[in-house]
Amino acid sequence: MSAVTETRPAPLAGRTELGTITIADTVVTKIAAQAAAENPDAGAAVARVLGRAVPGAGNLGVRGTDLSALPKTSVEVDGSKAYVSLEIAVRWPASIAEVTGHVRQHVRDRIRELAGLDVDEVHIVVADLATDITPPPRVR
Repeated sequence: MSAVTETRPAPLAGRTELGTITIADTVVTKIAAQAAAENPDAGAAVARVLGRAVPGAGNLGVRGTDLSALPKTSVEVDGSKAYVSLEIAVRWPASIAEVTGHVRQHVRDRIRELAGLDVDEVHIVVADLATDITPPPRVR
């Protein structure tokens, strides 16, 4: 006999019959960043200064391109709605359209599941293309 666990979406944040649920922007920012990083073809982009990439910035202690790191993320929460902005790097030669589509949908799903917020917008800026990073191992 196996136990089947039914997962239900989190109740919507905002006004409920028991009171008000307020979720801080910083909490949703962490959820969004982690959700974006769960895609093996997306991650943190190299730091930029005056609009220019700073190669080798990792040696100076500044964020570099790292597909296993959390991307730069900002979120605004307005009641039960969230607006997300991500700055990511995409692994070469993955399709940018496919990767950003998967990231966008996964971020929406995870925020809805964990915080109970509807995500109206997910703005994604692909700031770097990771060409010198080895791809994840494939199972054969």
